[in-house]
Amino acid sequence: MDKKLVYFLCTGNSCRSQMADGFLKALGSDKYEVKSAGLEAHGLNPRAVQVMKEAGIDISNHTSDVIDPQILKDADYIITLCGHANDNCPVVRNDKAERWHWGFDDPAKATGTEEEIMEKFHEVRDAIKYRMEQFVKEGK
Repeated sequence: MDKKLVYFLCTGNSCRSQMADGFLKALGSDKYEVKSAGLEAHGLNPRAVQVMKEAGIDISNHTSDVIDPQILKDADYIITLCGHANDNCPVVRNDKAERWHWGFDDPAKATGTEEEIMEKFHEVRDAIKYRMEQFVKEGK
């Protein structure tokens, strides 16, 4: 069975797209080939690595990458996770791809105490995990 290629896009490929990538690989690697990228590469956010590790998923070896036109062209699903990426995603001649926008708050923009910031990271991580579970269950 051919695996469907899922391409998660975000602004910096540092938090949300990395979490989505990690969860979908953990939950559906038998059905999906998973890639993620950003309009820019901001580097892997250490707090994202930490909250994913708490959820039992190691993303510490992920890289922060910019959008690859060839992967974009080959993707079966192109999923943006923030408004900026949705608005600025390159136009692609890919008639087979389903394009979705699943907006999540950017935890990297959270302010306050370290505890409050980490609370936002946990909240976004849990919302992304739930969405990935739904995606796998729907078996797109």
